[in-house]
Amino acid sequence: MQQAVSTPLSREDFEAALRAKGVYYHIYHPYHIAMNSGKCNREQIQGWVANRFYYQINIPRKDAAILANCPDQSVRRHWIQRIIDHDGREGTEGGIEAWLRLGEACGLSREDVLSLKYVLPGVRFAVDAYVRFAQTATWQEAACSSLTELFAPEIHQKRLDTWPEHYEWIEQSGLQYFRNRLSEARRDVQHGLQITLDHFQTAEQQQHALSILHFKLEVLWTMLDAMHMAYSANMPPFFTVEA
Repeated sequence: MQQAVSTPLSREDFEAALRAKGVYYHIYHPYHIAMNSGKCNREQIQGWVANRFYYQINIPRKDAAILANCPDQSVRRHWIQRIIDHDGREGTEGGIEAWLRLGEACGLSREDVLSLKYVLPGVRFAVDAYVRFAQTATWQEAACSSLTELFAPEIHQKRLDTWPEHYEWIEQSGLQYFRNRLSEARRDVQHGLQITLDHFQTAEQQQHALSILHFKLEVLWTMLDAMHMAYSANMPPFFTVEA
């Protein structure tokens, strides 16, 4: 863990401290390392896609909670784009639809992904905790939690760089979600970063912001812990129970 903030950081140093949290990003989880190294089998890739869909469909709910708690019209005008990016609008495919296409490209049926029947309890618990946080925290705190996007472009680019080589059985058209997020995440993070740098100014507030970002990093890491147990260690929930 990083050293506690004892005196207020300059805007530049505070941003640097937020970016330093990237060492905890789930790109360094063994499951993700295996995926980007071509060491995952079909079931492990499909399991990740199916479980991650639960996170994808809850992103608009998280963002809607931020909008509901935010009295600032100018912020809402910017933030609402995140919901549109994922839900789409008539005639425009959004991120959720793009993720369903990813599932199909990986050999999953659209119906099975939508049914959520493959979602692990640990994944569901982590995502629900994140949505609940966004609903009950201040809108500035919830906006701060979105700053894992600081590290997202790297993870999307790695998938685009490595998956075509390692997983030839995945239809390349299904990777469009990752291509879209390269620009969307960079745009979003500038807004979220501005809110965080403007709002969290005292040492106590800045330490709180770093703790919030760490909580979100824990959510993402915990999701992969559940998947690792189920698909890598072959220890899915209740595997010791004899039916």
